[in-house]
Amino acid sequence: MSGGRSQVGDNCVASPAGFFVCGSNSLRPRALRPQLKRGPLGGADRNPTSCSTILMLLELIATLCTGLFTGAAIYVNLVEHPARLEPGTAAAIKQWRPSYRRGTVMQASLAVVGFVSGVGAWLQGRGTQVLIAGLLIGLVVPFTLIVIFPTNKQLSDANLDVGSTKAAALLDKWNRLHAVRSAAGLLAFVLLLLHLGALL
Repeated sequence: MSGGRSQVGDNCVASPAGFFVCGSNSLRPRALRPQLKRGPLGGADRNPTSCSTILMLLELIATLCTGLFTGAAIYVNLVEHPARLEPGTAAAIKQWRPSYRRGTVMQASLAVVGFVSGVGAWLQGRGTQVLIAGLLIGLVVPFTLIVIFPTNKQLSDANLDVGSTKAAALLDKWNRLHAVRSAAGLLAFVLLLLHLGALL
C-alpha cells in the first residue's frame, strides 16, 4: 500500500464485492468472433457456399434436361420409327403425325431449358465445356426449324399420298435428320457428365 492506494494495476478498479476487476487486455481471454468472408465490394458474405450451390444446380438441370432429350431422341431413332414402318408406309405416316406433334412440345422444352441452364452456368464460371454442351443442345431448335421443318411440312400435308414411294422416302429422310439431333444431344450429355464427374 502506498498513499492509501492498492498496488494493483492502473487498469483495475475495486468492485462492490471486494474483488478487483481489471481492464487489461492481457488478463482477459479474447472471445473468438466468426470471420465473415468479404465480397468483391467489401460486404460480408454470410453464406459463401450459396453461389456454388446455385451454379451446381444450374449444371445439374442442364444435365437432366439434356439426358432426357437424348434418351427420347435415341428411342425414336432406334425403336419407335422402325416399329411404325413395319405395318407399311401409310400406317407409318398416320402414326408419325400425332406422335411428332406431341413429341415436339416435350423435346423443344427440354432443349430450351437445357440450353438456358448450360449457358447460365457458364456465365457464372462453370467452364467452356459446359458452354459447348449448352450450345449443342440449344442448336437442335434452329436445326429443326431450318433443316427438318420442310420435311415435316411435306409429311403433314393432307394431299400427300401416304402409300407412295415419295412418302416412304420422306420418312427415311426425316429419320436421318432426326439422328443429327440425337447425336448432338448425346455429345452434349457426355460433355456434361464428364464435367460433373471431374468436380465430384
